[in-house]
Amino acid sequence: MAAVTHNADVFKAMETWAPKYLAYDWDNVGLQIGSFQKPVKNILISLDVLEATVNEAIENNVDLIIVHHPLFFKSIKQINMDTAKGRIIQKLIQHDISVYAAHTNFDAANGGMNDIMCHLLGIQNADVLDKNYTERLVKIAVFVPRTHADEVRDAMSRNGAGHIGDYSHCTFQSQGQGTFKPLEGSDPYIGNQGELEFVDEVKIETIIPAAKMTPVIDAMIDAHPYEEAAYDVYPVENSGEVYGVGRIGTLDEELALKTLCERVKKELNVQNIRVTGDLDRKVKTVAVLGGSGEKYINKAKHMGADVYITGDMTFHTAQDAREMGLSVIDPGHYAEKVMISYTKSFLDNYFAEDLNILVSQTNTDPFQFI
Repeated sequence: MAAVTHNADVFKAMETWAPKYLAYDWDNVGLQIGSFQKPVKNILISLDVLEATVNEAIENNVDLIIVHHPLFFKSIKQINMDTAKGRIIQKLIQHDISVYAAHTNFDAANGGMNDIMCHLLGIQNADVLDKNYTERLVKIAVFVPRTHADEVRDAMSRNGAGHIGDYSHCTFQSQGQGTFKPLEGSDPYIGNQGELEFVDEVKIETIIPAAKMTPVIDAMIDAHPYEEAAYDVYPVENSGEVYGVGRIGTLDEELALKTLCERVKKELNVQNIRVTGDLDRKVKTVAVLGGSGEKYINKAKHMGADVYITGDMTFHTAQDAREMGLSVIDPGHYAEKVMISYTKSFLDNYFAEDLNILVSQTNTDPFQFI
């Protein structure tokens, strides 16, 4: 019988890509409504949860909706079925449909929203625009019989230990001899109660982001043959990876602003954009921030951007950007819909053929252009 996949398994997968700790403190990410333990077979991916999205989920027997924009940003004080929000909640509960949101954590994640946009638009060598989180690192050292070193090392690495840059399984190993005497009540893997045992062991040392310490230690203990694994955890002064929203990088060649505008329309699949600045001006350094990014215009300019691509630009902020010599391309907030196909691909690869991943056909853009 095939193993049953639960919501918690899907959430765990999403959080290997977009860990919840990357979310801004004002955000509300993760499970919005539903249960961690619900079995899941059909998943719908959408940018938002509107009533039409829920109706689409019901029609397709969906168990879980994964969205970028949270269903709840603030706590609710009543559930009024006469309102759209109340009907959404009612239908989700009645049809046992869960909702999970990956928002600013997805924006900040490696390979998340802003990296997707950079990839689509040909922005290379991208750095973080707004750096708000630096990983805290720790070092773990575990002593394991030489016969089980490979198994323990691999279990730790698969759960997040020993990742440095583009490399995984980064460890240092030294060999020595461990001693222990099993006491009454013990159940030793090696040796006998009351007798001092000498074992050829390997000390495996590796670096872990502190946020991943629990799953790494759990995996190490599961793979370790001893009844009681001996290990140490040390704080280190090394700085981990820096995360945040937005990216800034360069195009492979200078382009006229008008040409870049056409690329944005094509690659982000939007019919209309707004733009400030001289359309014939050549641009090369580009900042991008999916969603509403107008408050970062000064940061984009300070970091050397010729043009800033973001949504929801307001009149006076656009004027300020133009006056400081920063061109702005506004493809709208709905441009973030590019996350849908990438999230489907990620989950298809992660779960192979175990789940049926559906792409929402509901247009959640409130605007139309005439």
